[in-house]
Amino acid sequence: MRRFALLLALVVLGASIAFATGQAEDGSYTIRLGHIRDTEHPTHLGALEFKRIVEDESDSRITVDVFPNSQLGGIQEMFAQIATGDLEMVYGGINTYGFIEGGDAFEITAIPFLYRDYEHMLSTLQSDVFDPVFEDAEARTGIRVMNIGGDTAPRGLTASRPIRGPEDFVGLRIRTAASEVVLRAMQGLGALPQQIPFAELYVALRTEVVDAQENGAIVVANASLFEVQDYYMKTDYIRDIETFYVNPSWYDGLTSTDKDLLIRASNTAGELVTDLTAEQLDSAFEVLEENMTVIRSPELDLEAIRSELEGTYEDWDGTKWPEGLLDEIRGM
Repeated sequence: MRRFALLLALVVLGASIAFATGQAEDGSYTIRLGHIRDTEHPTHLGALEFKRIVEDESDSRITVDVFPNSQLGGIQEMFAQIATGDLEMVYGGINTYGFIEGGDAFEITAIPFLYRDYEHMLSTLQSDVFDPVFEDAEARTGIRVMNIGGDTAPRGLTASRPIRGPEDFVGLRIRTAASEVVLRAMQGLGALPQQIPFAELYVALRTEVVDAQENGAIVVANASLFEVQDYYMKTDYIRDIETFYVNPSWYDGLTSTDKDLLIRASNTAGELVTDLTAEQLDSAFEVLEENMTVIRSPELDLEAIRSELEGTYEDWDGTKWPEGLLDEIRGM
């Protein structure tokens, strides 16, 4: 009787794991992966590389369906789907983790001029000081960071008029990302930030609903924003890293072999995204130079802009993110 009960328990456990992971009896399953980028963007090409590796190395036992261009909704909608178990994976910036309740601490990844370059930001996020930050965010959001990797084009500014120093931000109607950090930065510089869906941005710029927007050069080139903006300011003021987010229950139900495969595939995908971003940045600036006036340092007074923002985020230390984390990042 005890043996029967044990066998029954094992069967129920196996069925529960299969249900949690969506696996068929032969261990096959499908991963739905969503992101917000267009099909020419490095992020999408990285997602396709992830798909290729996972499907090839699993002999097609695991299928990866990639949904680009916000087909499953914006980043917040997809995060909600991950938390409820309706979506397995999202590939998006670490900045976006801070867009949702419970992920507030990751607003620190969007602080202007905090990170010197991709390597600095990556090493910071992979350091021990961020371990409790990831654990707390997962517990509060129901979303796990499976892996981090993939450089993105640092954000700059486009505008209908030149911006050379902090005084030029005053009264500027600018469309920004849905980030409290970015909103506070623009307000601190005297600009008037507005929230407009990216799908409506081109028309908003053309009809002068807003005067400016902040995105990297690749997005500006791919979305042809140079047709409705005259100037690109190479501020490189906010950096981001593409990140693989997963549903924790679904991921925990995978075998160690499959987990290892997903990590390897995501590492390779991130490396490809980093390489493609560098290549596409070169091409994007060629397009921008032909169609806009590109303003760089020293004509663009980055030091004055940086100085204007000093002290802007100190009151969030110990409230939005752990006390002392900001200083630790600055010292790395």
